[in-house]
Amino acid sequence: MKLHQLSVAEAITTLHSDANGLASTTAAARLTEFGANTIQHAPTASPVLRLLRSFTHFFALVLWLAVLLAFVADGLQPGQGMGLLGYAILGVILINGLFSFWQEYRADQAISALEKLLPKHVKVFRDGAMTEMAVAELVPGDVVALEEGDEIPADCRVIECFGLRSNEATVTGESAAKNKQATSSNEEDLMQSPNILLAGTTVLSGQAKAIVFATGMHTEFGKIAHLTQGVRQRPSPLQREIIRVSRWVAGLALALGVLFFIIGEAIGLSFWANFMFAIGIIVANVPEGLLPTVTLALAMATQRMAKRNALIRHLPSVETLGSTSVICTDKTGTLTQNRMTVRQVYVGNEFIDVAQTASRPLQAYQHLFEVANYCNELKLTRNHGEIQPWGDPMEIALMQFGKSMLGDQASPARVDEIPFDTDRKRQTTVHQSAEGLIVYVKGAPETVLPRCNQIQQDSDITPIATDSQQQLTEAQEQMAGKGLRVLACAYRRIQPGYARETLEQELILVGLIGLEDPPRPEVPAALEKCRQAGIRTIMVTGDHPHTALAIAREIGLVRTVTPVVITGAQLRRFSPTELQLALDAEEIIFARVGADQKLRIVTALQAKKEVVAVTGDGVNDAPALKKADIGIAMGVSGTDVAKEAADMILLDDNFASIVSAIEEGRAVFDNIRKFLTYILTSNVPEIIPYLAFVLFKIPLPLTIIQILAVDLGTDMLPALALGAEPPHPSVMQRPPRPRQEPLLRWSLLSRAYLFLGIMEAIAAMSAFFYVLNQGGWNYGDSLATTTPLYLQATAACLGAIIVMQVANVFLCRDERESFMRFGLFSNHLIVAGIAVEIGLLLFIMYTPWGNQLFGTAPLSMDVWWFIAPFAFGMLVLEESRKAWARRSR
Repeated sequence: MKLHQLSVAEAITTLHSDANGLASTTAAARLTEFGANTIQHAPTASPVLRLLRSFTHFFALVLWLAVLLAFVADGLQPGQGMGLLGYAILGVILINGLFSFWQEYRADQAISALEKLLPKHVKVFRDGAMTEMAVAELVPGDVVALEEGDEIPADCRVIECFGLRSNEATVTGESAAKNKQATSSNEEDLMQSPNILLAGTTVLSGQAKAIVFATGMHTEFGKIAHLTQGVRQRPSPLQREIIRVSRWVAGLALALGVLFFIIGEAIGLSFWANFMFAIGIIVANVPEGLLPTVTLALAMATQRMAKRNALIRHLPSVETLGSTSVICTDKTGTLTQNRMTVRQVYVGNEFIDVAQTASRPLQAYQHLFEVANYCNELKLTRNHGEIQPWGDPMEIALMQFGKSMLGDQASPARVDEIPFDTDRKRQTTVHQSAEGLIVYVKGAPETVLPRCNQIQQDSDITPIATDSQQQLTEAQEQMAGKGLRVLACAYRRIQPGYARETLEQELILVGLIGLEDPPRPEVPAALEKCRQAGIRTIMVTGDHPHTALAIAREIGLVRTVTPVVITGAQLRRFSPTELQLALDAEEIIFARVGADQKLRIVTALQAKKEVVAVTGDGVNDAPALKKADIGIAMGVSGTDVAKEAADMILLDDNFASIVSAIEEGRAVFDNIRKFLTYILTSNVPEIIPYLAFVLFKIPLPLTIIQILAVDLGTDMLPALALGAEPPHPSVMQRPPRPRQEPLLRWSLLSRAYLFLGIMEAIAAMSAFFYVLNQGGWNYGDSLATTTPLYLQATAACLGAIIVMQVANVFLCRDERESFMRFGLFSNHLIVAGIAVEIGLLLFIMYTPWGNQLFGTAPLSMDVWWFIAPFAFGMLVLEESRKAWARRSR
């Protein structure tokens, strides 16, 4: 038999202990054998190694190669700006590496938060006397003393108790207070046994002596810590795509560099000149601004999400939200309001909703409200200067209901009570009222109704007939079917000198009260939005299956007649294959599940190639939160452990805020594609000048330092503005993005490289030759790089690229919709980005510092008039392509 199934004496004997505790010598020996009662940390990489990893991932290595090539080129041919480019790329590597390290460091603090939940000291019986000692010194066999408000230091078996109730939500996920007893239990599952106290939970009321049977990592709490440590988060879809994009771009850059080197060799260029321009091609194609732009776009998205009550802890999670295909959501506090409230009463053979009590005269049922108000074990505490009840949330809800109906009626003095326990399933209090002694009883209907011989019907009190009993049973079942927790309320008057054993006899039943944790009003609309967006929602809760199903029906999560409801006990018997097959059900609810089972559900969904978001608030949720593609913790009711393990924190604990965050996440991925199109477009006019220089032996139209001016200068803010575009109205009316769908689609690459980029290259080369022609240059003439004509010609090429990019930022706002549909000023950041872009352009062209730094010279007005039609032509051609695409679709 298991420990909780044994009697108190057998349990103590099994642990080789005594009801008065262990001897100090025995405890010392056990401490050596079992170890300290602490949460152990799994071995992790040193901070130095983590920091080094942040600078050695694939894209960082590509940038390091670009730095090396830039410095080599600067050494071979000083004064071309390659050294400055090398330092700029080095700055990008350092900023991104340090930021990645900080994000990873913050993500691994969950175990530190776990440790804070265990108390520092505990009262222990040692050598026959009670003493206070450090929790870390507890060993199996120790007997501890616990009382109201204490945090439980280890897994314990109750051996004595009086009115003991505990809150186990942090470990089991079940919101209702648990009543405890010392007697043996027939429960199969230790965690569901009423004589077990779990480490990390809290004593709500009563007193107890308990014997420790598991400490440290052997406790259920420790097992959760082990699960949390053992879970390794997968790279987010965006991180995987950035790796893929960086490999693709690096491969393209190297291929072009080698190609140009071969072409140069074929046409007879000197080796070093050829090598220099191959390096220029490679550096020009490495998008140095990609990582900082992505990072800043994600950071800006987190600010928008925070305004919608979603706080992002890990930046890549912003985009992961947009890929979410399944949400595994807790019930309590997320779909519901996390506060018990009286919803319905059954009196006089009819149901009355609490919302109707104001218009319904119920003065005859004053005793019902008195039972609700006075029959409890609540304590009054002072919080911020106000007197507030503390204890079981259900009793707080009953008291508030009773007070609302009774008004300012003075409370009668309590003179006696019989506390609630799990065997009796009822509570009785005796009060001295103005009319004499009165007994109030509340509890489970099956234990209260048999003790009642009369029932109140309006102002009449009549004997309970057989048909009345049948009606009461049906009423109870009907209320329970709605997910309500049903309590029967009764009373009787007694005389002084009563016998306590007769207090709960010949009672007068006054009515039934149904309580619920009401659903959040925003949830049904949010669930419907998920359906339209192709996102599946699965309830995973520690509560009773009937309660879970009733709430699911009320909020519209369940619509079919026979949804699949799987309990934790059933789930334990499922193989991984059986679980994956069960998840194919159209509607499915998981109830009474534990931490390891929630983790299994997430793992099974991920095996089905789903992108999984998981909500949670307790310690028991931490492993699943960490394993999920996106872990979502509750900001109001969530424990620090859950928050540290999560990627996102809901500031209002509201499921509707998750849907808002997903909408923003989808917009982020769309926006990254927008600014990738924008950034990649300018690569073409940066490459073509080198191709023309090598093939046609013309002066180099664009220098490396001028490429840097575009990539890390003028393009940055407009790209960021595209990253801040608001969600498209239809973004939540399409299914989630398939996992295999790449960030760089052929449609994006062809549009950037073969259409928009070609138009920009034509404009840039045309402006270059226009200035050379105006200056009298003829094909074949040599032109020194320091002459005013060459400086003006390269300035014209650079200026044309920037002007075309000003037009391009509007075109990149949507792949199909006309930029006029959005309005020129609907995104103020685009306006600001263009203003800065133009300001940088003027600085480069018309200031001595800009001319010297970027190798330019001032341009006359006719050059800008020559460039303007190219920008207008690109607008017309791209808008025509979009109109054709819309008609085709």
